[in-house]
Amino acid sequence: MPIEATPVATDTTATPHAAWLILPRLRVQNANAISSPMTWGFPSVTAFTGFMTALERKLGPDAGIRFSAIGIICHGFEAQVTQGGYTRSFALTRNPVLQDGSTAAIVEEGRVHLDITLVLQASISDALLDDAQRQTCANAIAQQVAGMRLAGGSVMPSMTQTRQRSPKAKLVRQESGFEQREKQFKRLSRQWLPGFALVSRDDVLHARLADMQNSAAPGTPAPTLLDAWLDVARLNIRASLHPDTQAVEWKPDARPGWLVPMPVGFAALSELHAAGTVSGTRDPRVPFRFVESVYSIGQWISPHRLSDCTHLMWQPTYAPDTGLYRCTNPYAEHAAAATPAETYVPLSIAD
Repeated sequence: MPIEATPVATDTTATPHAAWLILPRLRVQNANAISSPMTWGFPSVTAFTGFMTALERKLGPDAGIRFSAIGIICHGFEAQVTQGGYTRSFALTRNPVLQDGSTAAIVEEGRVHLDITLVLQASISDALLDDAQRQTCANAIAQQVAGMRLAGGSVMPSMTQTRQRSPKAKLVRQESGFEQREKQFKRLSRQWLPGFALVSRDDVLHARLADMQNSAAPGTPAPTLLDAWLDVARLNIRASLHPDTQAVEWKPDARPGWLVPMPVGFAALSELHAAGTVSGTRDPRVPFRFVESVYSIGQWISPHRLSDCTHLMWQPTYAPDTGLYRCTNPYAEHAAAATPAETYVPLSIAD
């Protein structure tokens, strides 16, 4: 799985001011539902950070706005799968026939329709300090987004049959004080209901690993992060003996919330090859390397339960020493301190 990176041109002549770009109620049709070799469902966080980078490139350095992180709120999720029973299959499409009239092969792909709100952490120049200028910029960005792809899906226009007016994109300047900024976020978060925000829960993964290591039987192999990840990712139902009736009761393990396994980036499998040295790459003008998926645990939480907009944000990071391309989220602020290499589960850990 390749990963490519092109530096984004930025305007460093203007003074940056903190702001939030809010793209509300985006309807995305046929987004990619297979986000990694081991998970399916909601698209990967890297698809949204890639969308953020693509949007900044399209706007260009003269737009006076730069993006550093992105928040994801989901209002609707409609997976294109067969209905009925416990076993589901993706609803596949038949490709057109080939030139010789023969039937083309069916390529299995997972698709999902999404209704989402995106909140981008931005830095704006002095030219966008005026309210009217910011709204004009937000309208222009909304027009640009309408013609883009998001997680492999198409951004669709708003439903005109509904009685409610579709919310417009907004470019909101952040308040300077902590209390003012907290009130501002609370006011904005109520507009994102009903919905669920995706945040990182690395602390749950490490807490589960510590619990498994403490309860491991002597002489057995020590549990790994992969064991903890698989344990948190599934629904565990355990049998217990009732003390009074001596009857066996089956109860699911308690969870701190709606936890989901998710890919959060990539880990390098090879050195970084110079541009143009590997044939068949998407863009021969940028460096290239082979990578594998990186996994962690996420949680869907109502936006009104967050106290700060930074807890919503996902930021792409890169560690040159370890070759780790990872999206980080600061929600788990009470988690135990861990190095970047200890907070992910690469595929190679399975052996």
